[in-house]
Amino acid sequence: MSLPSHKEHQVGRLLEGPYPAVPAGLAAAAAVRGDRMRRRRRALRRLGWALLLAAAAAFAVWAARTQPWTPPPGGISPPLEGW
Repeated sequence: MSLPSHKEHQVGRLLEGPYPAVPAGLAAAAAVRGDRMRRRRRALRRLGWALLLAAAAAFAVWAARTQPWTPPPGGISPPLEGW
């Protein structure tokens, strides 16, 4: 569990007063921070999906080239004498 941050202490002191006083730019700052977090999460989600799609495509190419579902060739070859 993390320790409370400096901002949490400030908010606690504001709320403990005789009447809660909210700073003037608090709502605007919170909206900007929330928008930034939403954009960052969206970018990370898109990057994750792109990496997953690239891994699936690489696996499909590998599987098509090596064909791991076919059995390995037999170890015994027919004799070549008499041909």
